[in-house]
Amino acid sequence: MSAPSLTKTTAGTSRRTAPPRPAGRPSRGERFSRGLRRNLTAHGFLIGAVLCFAVFSWYPMIREFFLAFQKTEAGGTHWVGLDNLRTVVDDPAFWQAWRNTLLFTLLALLIGFAVPFLVAIVINEFRHGQGYLRLLVYLPVMLPPVASVLLFKYLYDPGYGLLNEILRFLHLPEQQWLQDPDLAMPSVVIAATWMNMGGATLIYLAALQGIPGELYEAAELDGAGLLRKIWHVTIPQTRLILSLMLLMQIIATMQVFIEPFLLTGGAGPEGSTTTVVYLIYQYAFNFNNYGAAAALGLLLLVLLAGFSAAYARLSRARDE
Repeated sequence: MSAPSLTKTTAGTSRRTAPPRPAGRPSRGERFSRGLRRNLTAHGFLIGAVLCFAVFSWYPMIREFFLAFQKTEAGGTHWVGLDNLRTVVDDPAFWQAWRNTLLFTLLALLIGFAVPFLVAIVINEFRHGQGYLRLLVYLPVMLPPVASVLLFKYLYDPGYGLLNEILRFLHLPEQQWLQDPDLAMPSVVIAATWMNMGGATLIYLAALQGIPGELYEAAELDGAGLLRKIWHVTIPQTRLILSLMLLMQIIATMQVFIEPFLLTGGAGPEGSTTTVVYLIYQYAFNFNNYGAAAALGLLLLVLLAGFSAAYARLSRARDE
């Protein structure tokens, strides 16, 4: 009599045994565990970054959303609906802050967006000493913001400031740079541009060095001068970087706070440098109205998010 079989051989109920795995080939689970152990350090850093974003970015945004519709009184919090938003909009400083912020953004785009690109073009033309020039351009970014602002406060001082000394030497009328409502905001823009242009310049320079030299040679053979090469070769080849930097600069300038706060005390002469973020600061820390501050911050967040979404959609439609 034959030995009993461990598998059934009847029709319809037969069960096939798994084919033997080739020797030396790990199973799927073993490959997964090896990959997990190999990338454990990378996963650790990733988890740390996610936790940092969750604690310091996502949670404050979620908390701000709820706080915008609440009011804190006598240690208690209760819902007030849109009352905080009405309080913010009815404030005369609300519209002035938006006008000043938009003015700062416009001036920063005219000066702070064009100047770093032009500086990058000039540095790119040098065949020697580019490393020293990059260090020189990026040096203001490495300085603490307070130190940079104090330097400009010295330059703008109406009595012994360097700018007025130069004007006196040239027999030109002296200016009240930070005390004049018409000059306060342009003065802040100049200081902010000098403090922050280093990073943008290096990004533009990296993009310029990636342009093939054959394109410039072909443009020279066609008789193109410097301006035509910039317009027809440099700008089209760096269009993606320019578009991205434009979006980032608009978002950053709409949140300006440090420069006007340290240079003019925040409000400036006749409120000429009061920005939206400074008004948020006033609501929260001067008026102790955290609900109104959160409501104004939520308005700014919605505006910037809508602008970013519209900009991304227009860019995608243009590329298609």
